[in-house]
Amino acid sequence: MKTLKHLIEQQSQNNNSTANETTPLDLIALTDIVDLAVWAGELLLENGSESRRVEETIRILGIGLGCDWGNVLISPHAIVATHTSGGQVRTTIRQLKKYVGEVNMTLIEEISHLTHRVEEGKYDRFRVRQELNRIAALPGQYKRWTTVLAVGMAGSAFSQLFGGDWPVFLVTFLSAAVAVVVRQELTKLAYNYYLVIMTSAFVAGGLVSLINSVHDIDRPDVALVSSVLFLVPGVPFINSIKDMIKGYPLVGLSRGVTAVLTIFAIALGLLLAMQLVGRNLL
Repeated sequence: MKTLKHLIEQQSQNNNSTANETTPLDLIALTDIVDLAVWAGELLLENGSESRRVEETIRILGIGLGCDWGNVLISPHAIVATHTSGGQVRTTIRQLKKYVGEVNMTLIEEISHLTHRVEEGKYDRFRVRQELNRIAALPGQYKRWTTVLAVGMAGSAFSQLFGGDWPVFLVTFLSAAVAVVVRQELTKLAYNYYLVIMTSAFVAGGLVSLINSVHDIDRPDVALVSSVLFLVPGVPFINSIKDMIKGYPLVGLSRGVTAVLTIFAIALGLLLAMQLVGRNLL
């Protein structure tokens, strides 16, 4: 009993010592830290990260920068975060600018490294703001024409896997590459996400239909399907399931609906292209 009592007293002294070492933040610092944590979460959510990672990142950044406690609520279109320090409470609500967006794994990796640095006590809030400014301004990991070439080759490779011959390979490469350029340009102009997807599918399907109307290819259906595979929303589908399994049903459902609407936009673009050319390739 004496040993147990001694252990309890020792633990209590350790807790009190730790509490005394933590200096309460003033309101300005607390507000700044909550804003930084939510900003990092916003960047993650807009660039394809799952909800659990977003929530953990916001909490780690807040506590790592000096807060006592943090609570996070993630919805399909906003993030709400509350952190406390020394009895003061600060809540920030940030509306997402582009919930549907391109997946940027480079940005997610950079924020992950930033979070580890904060957790290790290497970065203060001023350094975190500098890093977030740098991360938010990061260009894409690959150059534009590298992406065009890679997507064209990927679509062509799929056409071979689906049983297409070399003419189908070339038609798929051309159609997918041109469609990627169209998507890049429309995205740069900030057009509606679904309109961008539909137009890109329309261009890819239209090219396949036009080429097939001039010179019949062996498997136009393979070329048609393979040329739009880069538009399929694989990451939103996967994150939708993961979010619902991990206890974020609202965000998971929203992502699932987004993925389904994307598939509808692809189908509509292909249908319009075939109707315009007057060739049913499926």
